[in-house]
Amino acid sequence: MDWGSILNNTLAGFLTPTTIAFALAALGLAMHFGFAGLLNFGIAGFMAIGGYGYAISVLTFGLPWWAGMLVGVLGSVVFALILGIPTLRLRGDYLAIATIAAAEIARLLFLTTAFTDVTGSADGLFGFNSRPDGSGFQNSNPIPQGTYGFGPFTYNEQTLWVLVFGLIVLTVAVWFLWALMRSPWGRVIKGIREDEEAVRSLGKNVFAYKLQALVIGGVFGALGGIIYTAAQNISPGVYVTSLTFFIWTSLLLGGAATIFGPVIGAVIFWVIQAFLSNLLPALSTSGILPVSTTQASTLRFVLVGIGLMLLVIYRPQGIFGDKRELTFVK
Repeated sequence: MDWGSILNNTLAGFLTPTTIAFALAALGLAMHFGFAGLLNFGIAGFMAIGGYGYAISVLTFGLPWWAGMLVGVLGSVVFALILGIPTLRLRGDYLAIATIAAAEIARLLFLTTAFTDVTGSADGLFGFNSRPDGSGFQNSNPIPQGTYGFGPFTYNEQTLWVLVFGLIVLTVAVWFLWALMRSPWGRVIKGIREDEEAVRSLGKNVFAYKLQALVIGGVFGALGGIIYTAAQNISPGVYVTSLTFFIWTSLLLGGAATIFGPVIGAVIFWVIQAFLSNLLPALSTSGILPVSTTQASTLRFVLVGIGLMLLVIYRPQGIFGDKRELTFVK
């Protein structure tokens, strides 16, 4: 086996636009579940709204890239309000069912042929990051053409621009969440997670706080979808239910009720994915693993699922979390 190639490709997964997008979406889940106690299984829907809002605004309405991104964020706010107003009074398990259904409805709306001229249906959308009129995201790239970095961390100017922009957005999001959770608002949100009735007895509008938390976490998810879309074309086949569970894995790996845990969890998750996607086919080719290379590539999802089960059983607070912070382990 070519261990040099395996390790090189694994390290390349350490910092990618996908890693940053997952980190932002995991921050949104940290706001929803880790701090507010909302069991949201529809984070992929928020990512799809953000990504499609950005792409459609640029392609269909001719908006500049920054305005398109703002439309994507505003779209996630509207989606959170439509989703939250009728569902946030539901019990946790019913809320989970409602959110996963809402995300699937959003994906199917982008997939349907009724709106092909706008959404591209199953083919998705492309050509919005670089526009002939100069309004695309890549048209605003201030980095000169060339190759930058070293070893596995080598990027062209387009990928580097997405990484720089994504890291700026991620840094602002981490700071904003940190500041929120240190504020009186954040203490109320944590109180709602621990004992909703006690907070209500103090005169706080629990429903309003939950709705605000859903909106803020949804904005983080939409930003993740935008960064993911800024690096490539957009297709409804990406925003399937498995995407939500991958983000949940990143969240639980780092620590749900933490600020930096979701970010580090997303990095670890994608490094493990990159390692297994290179190692398992190599083991199959070498005859060590008695399955085909295609089956070996799929096997990594089985291993990640087993790892997630073991994590929830033996360390539900994640790597950096505090067990006392999580209501479901009391």
